[in-house]
Amino acid sequence: MAKLLLEDNSIYHDLSDIEREITPVGMQLRHFDPGSALLFPDLPNQDMLADTQKREILELHNSLFEFLKQEGGFLWNDLLVLHPGSPNLQTLITTYSRYHTHNAPEAYYVLAGEAIIGLLKPDGSQLQLLMEAQDYLHIPTEVEHWFSPSATLHFKAVRYFANVEGWVPQYTGTKMSNL
Repeated sequence: MAKLLLEDNSIYHDLSDIEREITPVGMQLRHFDPGSALLFPDLPNQDMLADTQKREILELHNSLFEFLKQEGGFLWNDLLVLHPGSPNLQTLITTYSRYHTHNAPEAYYVLAGEAIIGLLKPDGSQLQLLMEAQDYLHIPTEVEHWFSPSATLHFKAVRYFANVEGWVPQYTGTKMSNL
């Protein structure tokens, strides 16, 4: 279940508390399990996934994808698999770990591992949301945020896209606070 760190070092574990803090910018956090944990019990321990495994995982989430597609206007999805040996890990961290926006919504459904989303609220305060397995996060268009895998460098998620370009970051220059 997700955890939220505020600038005053308060930590929220309760979904309703987290939602209260992220709702002002339109972000949505949900927690549910469509069966991934039961059907793919070794998923958290696997660094590499075969293409057939990736297809099976995406097929399982297609029913979820249809619901999300209608709700969020998503056109397609893919599977993001990060681990310490990922060939594009440093590029991904460099690209997304600075404050940026996107011209389309961004959404993740976390299958395994964890990642951190930093968020700039309208009042200028900053938050850090630790996403974990079974968390779904929707970030609306133009919301200022950053993304990074946690220190474990293990993260598997279904990503949802509303345009063919994917998530092209538009950097804002906002400095990250020292949470």
